[in-house]
Amino acid sequence: MAPPNQLSLVLVIFLSIFSLSSLPTNAIIPKANVSLPVPSLQLVENLCNGKAVENRRFCLKALSTPKIIAVMDTTQLGTLIMKLGASNAKTTLNVYNEIIKKPGSPQALKSLNCCVEAYKYAILSFEMVSSELVEDPQTVNYDVAVIGPEIANCEKELINAKVQAPRLLTGNRFMKYYVSMGYEITSTLELENPNEY
Repeated sequence: MAPPNQLSLVLVIFLSIFSLSSLPTNAIIPKANVSLPVPSLQLVENLCNGKAVENRRFCLKALSTPKIIAVMDTTQLGTLIMKLGASNAKTTLNVYNEIIKKPGSPQALKSLNCCVEAYKYAILSFEMVSSELVEDPQTVNYDVAVIGPEIANCEKELINAKVQAPRLLTGNRFMKYYVSMGYEITSTLELENPNEY
């Protein structure tokens, strides 16, 4: 058991922190008559609550990294989403390539190769969109949207070939989520800058 002096010290520190946390926020942060930039947390909340986003919980979790927290505008957030989508696609592509090396039926091999091509396309699209996001959100919105049918076709091929691989199904599901997030952010950029494109 801790000596009484240490216990008292811990109790005093805890009570001090607790009492400070109950102060109203305007006592800590003075009100100012200037407009502040929308915090990154609000950008993420708005995005993850968007109509196109398929899984809000996944969106919030994926976008809770220090890099995301540091973003200051929609374009920066979009660029990071595209990089996350490309990274996820690369990881899933590696899983497909591992599974292809294992013996299987010709139909399974055909479906896996179809998925490999879909993921190569997804990687290229996400990387291209990431670099062109500032220039033309309307075009990149389309470029993100067409990844979805490629992944859906991949899933259909896997089901038809009766390929049982939970890691692939998880990768495909995550890819759909990133596509929906990418579509939402590019749609938002289009709305923010309607006269520029």
